[in-house]
Amino acid sequence: MGQTARVSVIVWSAVGSLAAWLWLLLGQGFFWRTDVRLPPREDPAPDDWPSVCVVVPARDEATVLPASLPSLLAQDYPGRAEVFLIDDGSTDGTGELARELSRRHGGLPLTVASPGEPPAGWTGKLWAVRHGIGLARARVPEYLLLTDADIAHAPDSLRHLVAAARTGGFDVVSQMARLRVETRWERLVVPAFVYFFAQLYPFRRIGRRGARTAAAAGGCVLLRTEAAERARIPDAIRQAVIDDVALARAVKGGGGHIWLGLAERVDSVRPYPLLRDLWRMVSRSAYAQLRHNPLVLLGTVAGLALVYLVPPVALAVGLVASSPAAVAGGLAWLVMAGTYVPMLRYYRLPLWLAPLLPFTAFLYLLMTVDSAVQHHRGRGAAWKGRTYARPDAVPDEGRPA
Repeated sequence: MGQTARVSVIVWSAVGSLAAWLWLLLGQGFFWRTDVRLPPREDPAPDDWPSVCVVVPARDEATVLPASLPSLLAQDYPGRAEVFLIDDGSTDGTGELARELSRRHGGLPLTVASPGEPPAGWTGKLWAVRHGIGLARARVPEYLLLTDADIAHAPDSLRHLVAAARTGGFDVVSQMARLRVETRWERLVVPAFVYFFAQLYPFRRIGRRGARTAAAAGGCVLLRTEAAERARIPDAIRQAVIDDVALARAVKGGGGHIWLGLAERVDSVRPYPLLRDLWRMVSRSAYAQLRHNPLVLLGTVAGLALVYLVPPVALAVGLVASSPAAVAGGLAWLVMAGTYVPMLRYYRLPLWLAPLLPFTAFLYLLMTVDSAVQHHRGRGAAWKGRTYARPDAVPDEGRPA
C-alpha cells in the first residue's frame, strides 16, 4: 500500500510537471525563442545623429579592459559621442590602464574619473554610474549608453542602438550580451543563465506597450536622458543589487517604452573558467531576486524541483515500476529539452547538452539556496570586496526618520 501511494505521488507529480511545461511552452511569451534581436531601424539623416555619452563603471577591471575599452573608443558613430570611465576604487590600476589604452588606440574622447567610496544606501556600481551621468550632463546628451567594463562592442554597435531607439520610439534599448562559453562549465551553465532569465522576463512582453513585464541587461543599456531624469535614474534605484531590472521597472513605471533582446555583436569578455566562478556570479544576487523572502525561496525551490527535477526522476521510477509516470516524465523532459535547443543554437553549442538541463537547474537550485544562506550569515550580495545589506535595512536618506 505504501509503495502504491509513493508511485501515485510520482505519477501526479509527473503529470503536474508536464502541465507546467505545456503552459511554459505556449503561455509564457514564447520565452524559449531566440529571434528577439534589435528591432528594424531607419538611420537618421547624416546631420541628425543625436549626441551620446557612454558611461562605464569599472572596479578592478584591468584584466578585461584591454579587450573591451578599445571597442568602445573605436565606435563608428556619425554623431557626437564620448566615453566616461568611472573608476570605482580600483586597486589594480584600472584608471591608469584606461588612459593608456586611450592614448594607444585613440578614437572617441575618454574621461577617467573616480567618485570615491559610495555612501550608505548606494551600491558601488550605481554610485559610479551617478558620477558618470553627472559628468555627462555637461555635454547635454540625448542618450546615455550604460555598459559594463567587460563588454566588447562591434564598431557599429552604438549606431545600431541609437537608430533602433529612434525608429521604435524606445526610451531604453538593451541587449543581452553574448556571454563567454569556452570552458566546460561555461558551456553547461551560461546558456541556462540566459534561458532562465528569459523565462522570468519574456523578451516579447518587455517590448509590448502596456505590458507589466520590465527588464534590461546591465551590460548594454541605451537610455534616453530625458527618461532617465523622469525616472530619477540612478537615485531611485541606488540600493538595487539587480540594477538592470530595477532600472527598467523605474523607466517603464514612469511611462517609458523599453526593449530587450539578444545581442549579435555585443559580447562579454569576462571568463568564468571554474564552477566556483559561475557559482559566485549567480549566488551573489539570487536571494535578492527573491526579495530576501524565505517563503518565496521555498516556493522557488519547490517550483524548480517540480519543473526541472521531477521529469527525469519520474521517467526513471516509471520505467522501473512500469508506471504511467514514465510517459508523463519523459514527455515533460522532451518538452524541456526542446525549449532549450534554440538557446544552445544561439550559443553555437552541441544539442546533446539539452537533456542535461535538469542537472544544470539543480546547480542553480543549490546556488539559490547558498545565496540565502550567505545572506543570513551576513555575507550576501558580496562583490569585489563589498557586501550590501538588504534594501529595507538601509535608512532612506530621502525619507523622514
